[in-house]
Amino acid sequence: MPPLDFHLTDEDGKDVDAEDFQGKTTLLFFGYTHCPDVCPITLARLATAFRQVDDKAREDIQVLFVSVDPARDTPEIMKEYTNAFGPQFIGLTGSKSDIDAITNRYRVSYEYGEKDESGNYDVTHSSATFAFNREGDAQLLIRDDDPMKAVVSDLEALAEGS
Repeated sequence: MPPLDFHLTDEDGKDVDAEDFQGKTTLLFFGYTHCPDVCPITLARLATAFRQVDDKAREDIQVLFVSVDPARDTPEIMKEYTNAFGPQFIGLTGSKSDIDAITNRYRVSYEYGEKDESGNYDVTHSSATFAFNREGDAQLLIRDDDPMKAVVSDLEALAEGS
């Protein structure tokens, strides 16, 4: 996996690059705020894992939640969404080309469904979480079916070894 690299907009509306997040263990997850299942379940699992790691490790970990639905996920919406999971969660969005650049970099696929009569649609997307050390080097992949004990152990090891 390539090192962490992107140019996006954070949930406060500021342009940010991967370098802005170096210095902490970083988890990278792609999704969207209107997601009915995968996103809230995955982010809630990560929040649960954070509550189980020791305080020192918890302070060293951040989750970057990158929207694959920039048409609906404004910085304000991203901030409201990530605040529900905890202070370690940071929403990122950007132009379609910015999103495509980072999803292509990590070979993440996503696809928009058909709009319903109200203009709503689903987005099919991957569910894995990429984990990077403090320097932005890829370390491992966390899948939604990994046992919680293993996720907690991986997070603590990443925070200690970063």
